Amino acid sequence: MKIKIKNEEIRKYLNIETPDFPKYTSQILNLANQNAQGTRPEVVGQMTELIKQFKGRKLSEWQDWYIKQNPDAIKKATQKITEMVEKLKKAMNEIDESLINRWVRDLVIVKTFLGLRFQEAILKKVAEIKNVNYRLATIEEEARGIDGFLADLPISIKPSTYKVKASLQENIQAKIIYYEKKKDGIEVDYGEILD
Repeated sequence: MKIKIKNEEIRKYLNIETPDFPKYTSQILNLANQNAQGTRPEVVGQMTELIKQFKGRKLSEWQDWYIKQNPDAIKKATQKITEMVEKLKKAMNEIDESLINRWVRDLVIVKTFLGLRFQEAILKKVAEIKNVNYRLATIEEEARGIDGFLADLPISIKPSTYKVKASLQENIQAKIIYYEKKKDGIEVDYGEILD
């Protein structure tokens, strides 16, 4: 049998008060901290290592011990996050309905299209690297698992997770280019077509 103990309950069991933050402020501070990287190990220390070194049992002991080890950490983190909050406030003043409309249009129209049509970008990039022509597959060729051609070489473009599913793979008569979507683009593995 499994149970879940929520953070509020853990605080209650350990007699740690739960701070009351105004609505939305925690979300804004989390965003500011992500951007400012205010609580990264280089600012506040490697917390998993520090907590292992700590020998006490009470919150007040931990606070005293931590501050002795890292006397300026809270101040530095606060300063970094404060600076980012000021930048976010400035950015908020630039947001109007027109900007929101452009953002939504970019998300719904452009990014959806890019997400669905990145195969052509992969073919184009690899063709450029190999200094050959490329073309997209016809509907008939797509039915055979081919996504395009580099010169005369048939190419199938698959997510990197496809490698793991070897037993499920259909018999594709093409070289495979693997890709993995990353936060900032696509990582492409075209090693299979190098020979």
